[in-house]
Parts: sequence; structure tokens; C-alpha cells
Amino acid sequence: MNRSMRCSRNAALAILLFAYSENGIAGPPFKTDDPQPVDFRHWEFYLASVQQFERSESDATLPHLEINYGVLPDVQVHLVAPMGYVRSTEGARYGYSSTEVGIKFRFLQESESVPQAGVFPMVELPTGDKRLGESDLQVFLPVWFQKSWGHLTTYGGGGYWITPKSPDKNWGYLGWQVQYDFSDVVTLGSELYYTTADKTVQPSDAGFGLGGFVNIDENNHILYSVGHNFLRTGSTSGYLGYQLTF
Repeated sequence: MNRSMRCSRNAALAILLFAYSENGIAGPPFKTDDPQPVDFRHWEFYLASVQQFERSESDATLPHLEINYGVLPDVQVHLVAPMGYVRSTEGARYGYSSTEVGIKFRFLQESESVPQAGVFPMVELPTGDKRLGESDLQVFLPVWFQKSWGHLTTYGGGGYWITPKSPDKNWGYLGWQVQYDFSDVVTLGSELYYTTADKTVQPSDAGFGLGGFVNIDENNHILYSVGHNFLRTGSTSGYLGYQLTF
């Protein structure tokens, strides 16, 4: 394949990414999550794309399927099955990436003066192409908090990513989000996040995101966000997804 054909192919894939348009309504479409599980015996399905654009590399899930189910009161099980895409100076690659599984457990109910709180341990399984996902198993151990006042909701917290086979790759995440229900149809929000550096090559990181969701009806929703990194010039992230709830 010649240079012009490669450029045309990569440009087409980039356009496709935006047409569908980051690593769950809270959680998706933001990086920061909340402690609120899916209601008992209810389902959430997402068909979405998470993107990260850098000067030297772009990567995305194209698309990924996320499934959440309320298996018990205050407990949900979680699965993400992603198709991954990476484009760099070495070319483009597409295939199945790392599978994500987890359990969200809310241990504190919200009251007038107390926020709700929960944990959401997740495991990233190196199930697919190692050049598109994780090469080793990773575990995320977060604690999340949430409080609402009328149409205003805020949530956040943080956790620690652990790579059992490579402890030097462990790192932490902190994030907080605020959103407002402008109507039964439209909610808008923003977040700030920070990640610590690991002991290998990953520096500390910080950024923000703007987004929200549109309720088409009680069961169908559109989610979207765009984010930018404070510390890496030219680094932009995005999320676009469809959510079905019942």
C-alpha cells in the first residue's frame, strides 16, 4: 500500500471515530465514575467509542460493548468487550482488545446530609491483541462518592491501578464531576481528573472533560464528551455512545 493510500485509510478511520463520537449514566461518558449501581434486576447496555488522540498516536475502542446488570440490591456486575484501533507512525492496527469485568457495590445510602458511597473493583484481562490493550492483568480498586441537590449532582473519588506482574506500573487516579439536569431530556456536566506517575515511563497526568447525555425516551439515551489534557500538548479525548436501559 502506497503512502497516499495509507493516509487516505487513516483519515477515513479518524472520521469514523468522530462519527461514532474514553478507559461508564455516570461513568460514561466521563472518566470519573459514581457509586450508584444499576437497579436490582435491571440492565444497561452501551454501544460506544472511546478515543484518545495524540500527536504521534491515536487509539480508540471502535466500538465497545458495555453491559451492566443489577444482580442484587445495591450490587451490579459489569462487562466491557472492546474492539480496539491504534494508529501510529508504525501504521494502523484493529482487533479485539482487553476485556474488563467488575462489581459495583454501594455500601452507604445517600441521605439529606450524607452522600452515597460505593466501591467498584475492576479487572482488565489481557484477552486480545497485546498491541491494542493490556499485556498483563490489571486491577483497579476505587472508592466513589455522590451527592445530589435537586437538579444538581456531583460525584467522584479515586483509586489505585495495580499490575501484579509489574509493580512499577502501578498508578493512582483522582477525579470529580459536576452535572446539572436542565430538563428531563438534557443533562450537561464537566469533570477534572489527575493520575499519578508510575515508575516506568508514564508521567503524571491531568485534564478535564465536558459532556452529558440526551434522553430520547425512558429507555434510550445518547452520551457524549470531549476532554483535553493539561500536561500533554495536543492530547484530546472523546466519547460517543448509545445506552439502552430497562
